[in-house]
Amino acid sequence: MDSAEFDLDRLRPAGGKRSSKRDLIVNVFLRQEGHLSADDLVDLIRQQDHRISRATVYRTLQWMVEAGIARKVDFGEGRFRFEHSYRHPRHFHLICKTCNRSSEFLSSDIESLIEEVASARNFAARQSVLQIYGTCEACRTGRPAAVEGGTTEMLFARDALRIAIATERSGLEFYARAATTTKDARGRAIFQKLAEEEQEHLGTLEARYRVLLARDPQLESRPTFLFFKGAANGLFAEGAERLRQGVNDSQALMIGIKCERGSHRFFKRYGERFEDSAGKQIFLEFADEEREHLALLIREYRALVKRQGRQRARRPARRPARVTG
Repeated sequence: MDSAEFDLDRLRPAGGKRSSKRDLIVNVFLRQEGHLSADDLVDLIRQQDHRISRATVYRTLQWMVEAGIARKVDFGEGRFRFEHSYRHPRHFHLICKTCNRSSEFLSSDIESLIEEVASARNFAARQSVLQIYGTCEACRTGRPAAVEGGTTEMLFARDALRIAIATERSGLEFYARAATTTKDARGRAIFQKLAEEEQEHLGTLEARYRVLLARDPQLESRPTFLFFKGAANGLFAEGAERLRQGVNDSQALMIGIKCERGSHRFFKRYGERFEDSAGKQIFLEFADEEREHLALLIREYRALVKRQGRQRARRPARRPARVTG
């Protein structure tokens, strides 16, 4: 990664003084992937400028932690390691105690549980750290380890696109099915329009995914980074199953509204919590699309209710049956 990509003036906190030594240390640090010890960074810096002291590197690392540029992690080695957080999503770690390798992941279920516990205790959480120690598959079985490598940002973008693509596919199935079963002409036209938009968006997302894979041919085989319960099959999968069971026109619209509202909240909630990155941008773009679809479905549902009300009002009242005998 080219150092020109980093805008150090933007990263520097308000009131922070400019320092050529500090800028060099920050740039070198941000070009690294993985988890560096302070001594690792000292060795790298001295390859660039042997005059920079160990104390200066240590002070700059602490400054980066306080400025939110770096995170301090403890892998149980008796020393801290550091990872950068610029365009680098917050995540948790799996740490093998046999080979000392670590892998990263993010889970919405763990995030939600942490929030639930903190809220129940009226605790204002600022940072969450989860490190799971054990034995990796390679050490346990002797089989080769999964293909590691690639930046966390790339893995994040890959998994964000996978979730968005799965949601788009399930949305396409839902709207295509709704268009074939809806009897109301206006409602059917709305579902057809949304199915066409889902098809177009799906093509765009798949093209972005291919571009991402072209940057790293091994990206597909690298371990999953994002774990979101219920998102792997698409957020409209349950709605599509409901349609198969048979529903009327207003019920189909209500199911669509529920799916779109859930999808919008999902992508917006997690997109806003991620640090600046390609994955964050994917989630927020998708949230905006889902909000537009939600507004369209709500308008159509209200219009359908009004049309049905007018139709009922125009129906002649039934004559009471004549009682004979």
